[in-house]
Amino acid sequence: MISDKIKSREQLVSICGQFREENLVIGFTSGAFDLLHAGHADFLEKARSQCDKLIVAVNSDASIQKYKGKNRPIISEQNRLKTVAALASVDFVFLFEERRNAKNIQILQPHLYFKAGDYSENQLTSKPVLEQFGGEVRLIPIAEQISTTEIINRIQSAKEHIDQFVEEERDVVHLKCRRPKMSPAIFLDRDGTINYEIGYLSEPDKFDLLPNALAGMKKLQDMGYRLVIITNQGGIGLGYFTREDFYRVNKKMLAEVSNAGITIDKIYFCPHSKAENCPCRKPEIGLILRAKDDLNIDLSHSYFIGDSESDVKTGANAGIKTILIQSELVPNTRELETKPNFVVKDLLEAAEIILKRERERI
Repeated sequence: MISDKIKSREQLVSICGQFREENLVIGFTSGAFDLLHAGHADFLEKARSQCDKLIVAVNSDASIQKYKGKNRPIISEQNRLKTVAALASVDFVFLFEERRNAKNIQILQPHLYFKAGDYSENQLTSKPVLEQFGGEVRLIPIAEQISTTEIINRIQSAKEHIDQFVEEERDVVHLKCRRPKMSPAIFLDRDGTINYEIGYLSEPDKFDLLPNALAGMKKLQDMGYRLVIITNQGGIGLGYFTREDFYRVNKKMLAEVSNAGITIDKIYFCPHSKAENCPCRKPEIGLILRAKDDLNIDLSHSYFIGDSESDVKTGANAGIKTILIQSELVPNTRELETKPNFVVKDLLEAAEIILKRERERI
């Protein structure tokens, strides 16, 4: 019966112990399994073919809401458990509250940990835990090009006129659309953090990426963070260059990061000089608050990375963790009025620190 397959994680500890005594290969995987589809069925069937017993962990409603937003899951946790348990390829299923799988793997100690082929092994924060007792990661190629998010997007697209509504404010008519799901972000300064600082950069030909900038941003993106640039461009207000010059430099930057498979979610900039006391100029947090509202950002798990004390103060004022990239702007961090949480040499080292913190939190 379906109900016989649904267990608690604690019950499965002894069950897995029995499997090991019988020299059975234990396979493990997890997922939200919201709106179960052909891709799920294919993945689980292929996983089961590589082990003797397949155990599946299903994310709880609360854990899904933390990283997919308050409108997910579509199907409640108890119904999702029953649906997954009904599949012939699944031997046991249980519910778990964590976002990552390190605790599940540590407790159950499976021989094989299955993930879909759109992951790479270096993305898996649980891999070091698995390797402690000789476990192995198996990546299963995606055969069915479909996802729950894609299904939901199709449904939403079909009823887009319902999701959009007209709002009138001060005699101006706005077309409002649904907000994206809540996600943490990496707020990045631009000059001196992503590219070399040359002072009032206004020519695309002079845009030059810093070492490991692309590798760092790609790693952060692969971890699920949005990438948002927050930059002061006081040279516009001072008349040294125009907004169009700034846009042309950004176009060069976006082309280079795009070629590396990186997406910048949005670029926010303050064009005012320091004398204008603008509330969006760093270290003020006006631009961060705009990004939070525009992109539905979870500030509690976000970071600010920059190369100046102004960047550190901006992150601190917004209540988020800060990472300072060493530069000539701050030769001695001990003299800083506002201390960063971490000091690194480049964006790749920053990404590695954030990944390490995620693993420790798990």
